[in-house]
Amino acid sequence: MPWLRHRLRDADVWAKVDANAALVKDSSGRVEIVYKPAGGAKVYRAGARNLTPAPDSAPVEFEAGEPAEPRSGDAREPAAGSARGPGAQLSAPADAIHVWTDGACSGNPGRAGLGVVILGDGPGEREISEYLGDATNNIAELTAILRGLQAVSDRTRTVIVYSDSAYSIGLLTKAWKAKKNVELVDELRALVRTFRDLRFVKVAGHAGIVLNERVDQLATGAITRRGTFDRRA
Repeated sequence: MPWLRHRLRDADVWAKVDANAALVKDSSGRVEIVYKPAGGAKVYRAGARNLTPAPDSAPVEFEAGEPAEPRSGDAREPAAGSARGPGAQLSAPADAIHVWTDGACSGNPGRAGLGVVILGDGPGEREISEYLGDATNNIAELTAILRGLQAVSDRTRTVIVYSDSAYSIGLLTKAWKAKKNVELVDELRALVRTFRDLRFVKVAGHAGIVLNERVDQLATGAITRRGTFDRRA
């Protein structure tokens, strides 16, 4: 089976293509990808709309390996779980809304920003990049989750929030007492109670998980630009 080099956000990947070099999509519009063009490479999935053909690239043939195994996670509480590898989603209802969040801080405290990507709630992917001014990293992480949940249009559907902040997930899924950021945590907990089926997933930070890397870019980009945008990709 041929594979052709593409750009996925800021990374090079090799996507499965047919004999005419066209992407081979599944019923949901996702494509098998690998991060290394080598036999036995782990296979992930990415949305075809997020893949851009690399210039002057020719298809290569190799036998990819098995689908990536789930990453182990921290949480065993009812509302929390663990995420899969790059490009993958947690098993969920077909109409679930997926909310990826991250906060960043240049210094702690220091200039802070947040990033959010929402899938399954309207056409395409919604991206939010917001500059927060001076804040701590924990405030940035919590505010990213807040903005993501505030942006969800249908709270009757299953909503899955992905974050690499064990602190934030612990405060929202366990009986932890907030010692700092109390007003922000109280606001988030009140918002959480308005959702019919809300799940939190702890992901490994800076581990090549595609959408986790993307929200990190949105958060750090907000700091660099000292600006905010909310758009559909």
